[in-house]
Amino acid sequence: MNQNMLTIEPKYLFTIMNYMNKPIYITDKNGMILFVSDISCKLVGKKKEELIGKNVSQLEKEGIFKPSVAKIVLDKKQNVSVIQQVGEGTGVTTGHLILDENDEPKYAVTLGYDIPDFVGHSSQIRNEELESAFWFYLHELQKLKAKLVRTKEVPSFIGQSRVYEMLKETIEKVAGVETTVLITGETGVGKTLIAERIHHLSGRKDRPFIHLNCAAIPELLLESELFGYQKGAFTGANANGKNGLIKLAEKGTLFLDEIGEIPLYLQPKLLQFLQNKTYMPIGASQTVKADVRIIAATNCNLEDMVKEGKFRADLYYRLHILPIRIPPLRERKEDIFCLLHYDLEKFNFLHNHKRTFSTKVVEVLQNYYWPGNIRELENIIEQLVIMAKENEISIQDLPKRLLDSTFEQEVPISLNVGNSLHEVLESVEKRMITQAFHHHKSTRDAAKALGVTQSLFMRRLAKYAITKEEK
Repeated sequence: MNQNMLTIEPKYLFTIMNYMNKPIYITDKNGMILFVSDISCKLVGKKKEELIGKNVSQLEKEGIFKPSVAKIVLDKKQNVSVIQQVGEGTGVTTGHLILDENDEPKYAVTLGYDIPDFVGHSSQIRNEELESAFWFYLHELQKLKAKLVRTKEVPSFIGQSRVYEMLKETIEKVAGVETTVLITGETGVGKTLIAERIHHLSGRKDRPFIHLNCAAIPELLLESELFGYQKGAFTGANANGKNGLIKLAEKGTLFLDEIGEIPLYLQPKLLQFLQNKTYMPIGASQTVKADVRIIAATNCNLEDMVKEGKFRADLYYRLHILPIRIPPLRERKEDIFCLLHYDLEKFNFLHNHKRTFSTKVVEVLQNYYWPGNIRELENIIEQLVIMAKENEISIQDLPKRLLDSTFEQEVPISLNVGNSLHEVLESVEKRMITQAFHHHKSTRDAAKALGVTQSLFMRRLAKYAITKEEK
């Protein structure tokens, strides 16, 4: 193979495959769809989230395509070319088996062609470098992933949903400028990961990235931690003074996590630094200039905190120049399948296991609400890899709260004899109020999710005597 091909980065494989303008499916060894090209979605009239994570056998039964070429490849354990009906059209689909290092089935890849196109170019399809490059990069992608796991450089910021693509584009744009960034999102969505990504895509990537969790430092120590102090500044201070994190981040990036926890008395000093890039260490008599980019993050609603007098409006607007909202997992559900399998492979390697998911487990995990987002997902997958009784992770291995949540979602409305419409509606309302209360950090967020006012939500909590302990 031409060595110049090695200059293309494997991480762009999925983008390259979309540009090939061919119907392409990639499944795991069990027939679960991992990737589907854009044109494939158009041909079957489905969105990516309706296909990814589904088993090809099930889609075959639903008539999405007849027959399933991936299923034939995996059953026969060999490459095939088959006349296939997709939607209302017919074409030739070639199926290819990808083996692991032990020559065991790892993936099935199918490519679709129009019949005239296939007949006219079949010899070229087998021999041209384009297809060779395709397989080469597929293998390289897996090797790269394994390498990242081994070196613990885990890029958990992965996905292929439209929401994910838009977020990735935003990150790349803001990385190229020096303006302050404010990252918002629920607990566990990956705010630190996004901050690190912005830094590593910026011109400051070779300079320090300093992470300060404002909620983890006692209020009285936060100022000295951030700005530093001169020798003799206060009783108990280091005799030689101390450099603050701003000084340590010189020419680099300072990430202020949980920015909503910065006390009011300290906010004017931070505002001064953001406006003028100057600050004054404790005990100093003159300001110090600094070249540091600030990225801040919070899971709080800073606008509400401003209205409540808990956060300065001028600081909020100074931080809010380039806002980035990271959507929770429930808003990018088509990415859950990618994350599940990525984390499964990662923790299999770390704990020396060969776990797989049963189809039912994948279904439950994809439909789960994930209130703790990516962090919760990683923790649960690691727990399953360590604690599963067999190599195939089954429903019995799942934590009880996941099963309870799934059961709640699947339970239909029960019309018992003697129940009036009013009683049935109250039962449904109580269930929705309870679920929202447990799935959200605050009553304000829960009320917003249900589309009601916070005061109405609080009245319903009191009416039904719902507490955090209630399950």
